[in-house]
Amino acid sequence: AHASPARSLARPGATSVPSSRMATVTASLPLRAAARAGPAPSRAPPSDAAFFPGRPWQRGLAARGRPREPAGWFRAEALSGGGGGGPPRREPMAPPYNVLITGSTKGIGYALARKFLKAGDNVVICSRSAERVESVRNDLKKEFGEQHVWGTVCDVREGKDVKALVDFARDKLEYIDIWINNAGSNAYSYKPLVETSDEALIEVITTNTLGLMLCCREAINMMWNQPRGGHIFNIDGAGSDGRPTPRFAAYGATKRSVVHLTKSLQAELQMNEVNNVVVHNLSPGMVTTDLLMSGATTKQAKFFINILAETPDVVADYLVPNIREIPTNQSMKPTYIRFLTGLKAYSRIFSRIAFGARRNKYVAED
Repeated sequence: AHASPARSLARPGATSVPSSRMATVTASLPLRAAARAGPAPSRAPPSDAAFFPGRPWQRGLAARGRPREPAGWFRAEALSGGGGGGPPRREPMAPPYNVLITGSTKGIGYALARKFLKAGDNVVICSRSAERVESVRNDLKKEFGEQHVWGTVCDVREGKDVKALVDFARDKLEYIDIWINNAGSNAYSYKPLVETSDEALIEVITTNTLGLMLCCREAINMMWNQPRGGHIFNIDGAGSDGRPTPRFAAYGATKRSVVHLTKSLQAELQMNEVNNVVVHNLSPGMVTTDLLMSGATTKQAKFFINILAETPDVVADYLVPNIREIPTNQSMKPTYIRFLTGLKAYSRIFSRIAFGARRNKYVAED
């Protein structure tokens, strides 16, 4: 569950991040790409060093993450050179998509899972709680069928769990098109940093920062060798734009790091000519989850929750079609999809001040 207060909505509009601004490191050479996908050759595939001569980063990826594909192997290699440059050839993405969502047994993660399933996609859900995973998986299977939803336990703070999640997804679906990093925590704590316990700080930082890094690492390792490539979406939250987050400073700091990590990964992928994996940002705005509502204890918090917050289903109804549009259009450009834009936020604030709109919509202010 993720919450972004009104003051974190300074950038209006849901716009794409242009590649010229994607990173300080930008590839200046035109790219050509050669890709092969198909039956396994009779001879053993070349070594990873042959794939990426002089590129230790990509050789490291290959050594750690190359899947043993039952139906064949895939090579995506970007070559520099003049003339005839273009994006790498790869299998086009087409629905239904295979989707993996972390922290997806409640809140916005659960709502996203249901919306993808309604669209006909296949979904892997996960959570730390085995009981919640089993309960939610069974409910979704009853609604959408046995062969469209799978669930497993995963604590994103543990590298071994995230690796096991990848193995589980490969076993059930062979590949993942869309990976959404939704798992996050505020330790249900809204208090000044000086009053925050060690346990709460460790919970927030290891889940929101370390967990996100582990998931991004394993998702890239998984996707870079898939014939269809893949898209990773990192969910932001309060503090992601650099504005202060009093009473949940640690949470805001971790969410600020989400944007930086996404930009850095975009730069690394471009620098290393990995052209079939893209990392995006996803902003759900203020969502009426347990995490957000546990902080509705001040007059200001109640005011902004009533004005700006929406239910998980409403937010998912907007986000999922916009996410699916990216692979449908074969786009490989980084995007920042926002539900609650600055214009929408200011419009709602004006309506409240002028007409009293949305007063006491979710919590009593008086």
